[in-house]
Amino acid sequence: MSASNVPSLPQLGNNPSSRAEGTSPGSFANGPRVGTPWTFSSPDTPGMPQPSDKTAWDFMPDDWKCVDRENSARAGAWQAPAGFVAVTQLEHARLGEVTSEMKRVSEREGHLTPEQVRDEIAAGRMVIPANRNHLKHALDPMAIGRASRTKINANMGASPISSGTDEEVEKLRWAERWGADTVMDLSTGGDLDACRNAIIGASTTPIGTVPIYSMILDRKIEDLDRAMVLETLEHQAQQGVDYFTIHAGLLREHLPFVAKRLIGIVSRGGSLLAKWMIHHGEQNLMNTLWEDICDVMREHDVTFSIGDGLRPGGLADATDEAQLGELAELGKLTERAWRKGVQVMIEGPGHVPLDQIEYNMKLQRALCHGAPFYVLGPLVTDIFPGYDHITSCIGATNAAWHGASMLCYVTPKEHLGLPKKDDVKQGCIAYKIAAHAADIALGIPGVRDRDDELTKARAALNWEKHFELSFDPDTARAYHDEDLDVDTDFCAMCGHDWCSVRISKEITEFVSGKDESYAWDKAKVSAALSDEQRAILEQRGHLTPAELHRLANKTVGKLQATDDGKAVCHSDLADDDTARKLQAQQEAGA
Repeated sequence: MSASNVPSLPQLGNNPSSRAEGTSPGSFANGPRVGTPWTFSSPDTPGMPQPSDKTAWDFMPDDWKCVDRENSARAGAWQAPAGFVAVTQLEHARLGEVTSEMKRVSEREGHLTPEQVRDEIAAGRMVIPANRNHLKHALDPMAIGRASRTKINANMGASPISSGTDEEVEKLRWAERWGADTVMDLSTGGDLDACRNAIIGASTTPIGTVPIYSMILDRKIEDLDRAMVLETLEHQAQQGVDYFTIHAGLLREHLPFVAKRLIGIVSRGGSLLAKWMIHHGEQNLMNTLWEDICDVMREHDVTFSIGDGLRPGGLADATDEAQLGELAELGKLTERAWRKGVQVMIEGPGHVPLDQIEYNMKLQRALCHGAPFYVLGPLVTDIFPGYDHITSCIGATNAAWHGASMLCYVTPKEHLGLPKKDDVKQGCIAYKIAAHAADIALGIPGVRDRDDELTKARAALNWEKHFELSFDPDTARAYHDEDLDVDTDFCAMCGHDWCSVRISKEITEFVSGKDESYAWDKAKVSAALSDEQRAILEQRGHLTPAELHRLANKTVGKLQATDDGKAVCHSDLADDDTARKLQAQQEAGA
């Protein structure tokens, strides 16, 4: 095909390479429009919901006065009542103030000015989860919003069956090492208070919790009342928790829509509150207490992560009346929180077929007025337990491309058990891939620069630079040296004669591989693998077929079964403590 016959390209958005390197024409996303509902966005498939025409500026406190009605959606256009002291990032932004946290976010993002960060926060399209009490420790402020780079969250926490405080702090540090931007402590067992204190004290990332877990510690959900809710929130806010998941959008009128679901309510918080409503015959107390909850959160600048208690737990229940009815209520809760000066992000679905993801993302953008969307996955198929970090990473990439601002990781242990250290790493890396891929597609300035540098190192067959630029250098080096521990101008996949990269480099007319900063001289024996790199190779496959079989059959073989076939550790026969003791006894005798 001659140059004149090359098909014309559509109008392209921004180039994710700050130097426009290579021959790619750039991003096929919409052109960047920071300061509008589109910021960085994908083109709409026909029929998609359009962005809301409202922002947080349309939901101001009743006692604030607009002093510039022609430019009311502008920082500094409103005047707070006499004696008012701004506490939250949202309130500072409304007054036109650029906080130190906003400046730090600008430094970390690179493509946003402090004033753009302020304006996105004022519009409600961005949040900085930074509890004033956590800022006294090691917290490094970050932002979640569609104008910023896509973020990932790692879940952890002790359970009644497994793990404890020391192990969870170690997993926190491990998650931060592998790129987690925030961490949620979902502990439901052990000393929850001590575990939370330890995690907050050690973390550089924002910490989130689901406070209802602590509210019902040593008590039944039916006993939950107003005082318990507010006391727990105040206590965790004083500890320094940066964002709370509050399941206030699940209403009594939504419950009939759940009756025909294949898997009902899969959110722990959602199922607990559904049981509370049915028992008391009353509306969700988290909803009726919303303004009181806002007051507690405003005092410490805790951000809402308004929970999706009716998220689908399987593809068969996705995008149903229950899920969408709750999402509409989340939009109303967003408006109520903004009036109180509290920052808001919205939680989104967990199991959604690939074809429905764009609709879900863009419906949230419309109903919740552009508040950042924080989604779990979503998983795009249900039949791969043990590999759900992959099934969900596919959905997460699509979700971020179509509008999600933060992705909650899923590990290989999802649906099966509590993640261990390597599961945390695998989940984090899968989601860093998803977030980074979406950011490149959206054309966020500069996000492809490291990819381009690695491409130049690969073209020059400069293996050391190749490993240095990779996200996980130890694994890259270990896998390379497993087959060929000499740095040559080819790899073990093709060998010398068949190496297309080496051949391209030798063609005089090509620029490929000729960047002087990546020049490579001659073959040499590579440095010995480190202990960590050797461990990576030794653990490839993780479990042998024999070990998999042993673990899969240990309950059948070692724990007695009752007449109806239930093992003695079954939840119908044993409480958490008994199950844990039985497990320990069997492992000790294994």
